[in-house]
Amino acid sequence: MVEELEDNNSKGFDLQRYLGIVRRRHMQFLVPLLLGWLVVWGVSWVLPSRYRSGTLILVEQPTMPKDYVTPNVNDDLQDRLRSITQQILSRTRLLHIIDQLNLYADSHGRLTADDKVERMRRDIGEIELVRDGEGRVSSFYVSYSSHDPRLAQQVTSELTNLFISENLEVRQQQSEDTTNFLETQLEAARKTLSAQEQKIREFKGEHVGQLPAQVGSNLQILAGLQSQLQAEEDALNTAKQQRVYLETLANQYRSLQASPKTESGAPAGLPAIDEELSKLRAQLADLSAHYTDRHPDVRKVKEQIAKTEKMRAQMAADLKAKASAAQSDPSATANDEMRDPNSPMMQLQGQLQANRVEIANRDQGIKELSAKVTDYQARLNQEPVREQQLSDLTRGYDQSKANYDELLKKKNESAMATSMELLQQGERFRIIDPPSLPLKPDFPSRLKFCVIGLGIGLALGTVVAGSFEMMDDRIYEEKQFQKLLPVAVISEIPSIASVADQQLERRRLWLGWVAAAVVSVTILVGSALSYLRG
Repeated sequence: MVEELEDNNSKGFDLQRYLGIVRRRHMQFLVPLLLGWLVVWGVSWVLPSRYRSGTLILVEQPTMPKDYVTPNVNDDLQDRLRSITQQILSRTRLLHIIDQLNLYADSHGRLTADDKVERMRRDIGEIELVRDGEGRVSSFYVSYSSHDPRLAQQVTSELTNLFISENLEVRQQQSEDTTNFLETQLEAARKTLSAQEQKIREFKGEHVGQLPAQVGSNLQILAGLQSQLQAEEDALNTAKQQRVYLETLANQYRSLQASPKTESGAPAGLPAIDEELSKLRAQLADLSAHYTDRHPDVRKVKEQIAKTEKMRAQMAADLKAKASAAQSDPSATANDEMRDPNSPMMQLQGQLQANRVEIANRDQGIKELSAKVTDYQARLNQEPVREQQLSDLTRGYDQSKANYDELLKKKNESAMATSMELLQQGERFRIIDPPSLPLKPDFPSRLKFCVIGLGIGLALGTVVAGSFEMMDDRIYEEKQFQKLLPVAVISEIPSIASVADQQLERRRLWLGWVAAAVVSVTILVGSALSYLRG
């Protein structure tokens, strides 16, 4: 049981063994530790110092609310910053700064222009973005590294000015390009709209009276034309009746001239005129029962009655006079009647001529009205076709008009946004912290080198001390001795140290402590110096 416990202890962590190794190999550990640290720490003082100057640039939002003026540039600030950075880090821009500030003059011609540009890009480093709580870029950090702190500050200031000016130029250019593009599209839309308007105008000009909007007026005109046509037909029928009546009177008048006289001496044909007057009076009574005295038919019948009565009276008087004259000279009477314009026969002939002209005019008017009625009926028949054609044209016009109105609205908004950008009222960059003048170098970080040197020294000391321990074949512990013997040890001879050995061991112990103190103090002093000077 005791042997198993001893074996377990030997397999575990043996503190006494490691303490023994530390007592024997402390110098082999401390010297490499100090040397490793001194080498790394010394390198940190040998390397040339580089100073980094930086500035924080704030991204200010537009002063005008977006509800009033909508920006017409790219809202993705990160993409715009990437584009601006590529433009600033271009070969032309960087060579201008290099020549202006005489950068990398210590190369003595060993670096070409492209090498200087690449070196400056490495010295600028990455643009660090700062985001707010919502993930939007609120500011960004620009820096430059150089051996001269004032030169680093000048270059950083120049880069900052380039970022600010380039952002203004990029936003203004993008805004103007957007406005110009919208103006081009608006002009194209205006031409398309004008072409659509011209087509509609030509269509309406070619189909006047057949358009859907004119259906109501066409119906009214058609109704009026039909009323006029009916009135003309009625007037034509009346004129034809008048012609029959006048021809009857003329025939009766001729018969009166040849007819024998009655016992009272009156012509025998006058009763026929009286019969005609009776018919006219009966017709007048019938019309008066249905119409007023102002009705055209009533007035016309009255005029016929008056003319007939006048003609009867004149005819009776003329026949009597001619009858007496005929007894003395019959041939002269006939000739006088043909030459006298006031004779009833001549008046009847004139009325018949006027009646024929009236009938011809009525016929011509009826033909014209019938043609107009046919024309307007054809217009009404063509109205559905024209409505469909006009609907197709109007649909294209409405689409062009909506597109034009939308582009006009966008163009006006873009022009307002461009004015805002030109007045520098849009999103812009503002320096929060001016480029700093670095007082301590950014590289090398001597305190970091101290920590790194300490780690390297510890590793080197451990390797050296372990190597010495492994190469040493002497036995320092009882356990190692027991492993070499095939039997158990039943007794041991204690170590008998002389005074000289004790003094040597004491000096070695003090030397180890002094060496450890020196190494520790040296590392602490070096670290403090690196912190204060680095």
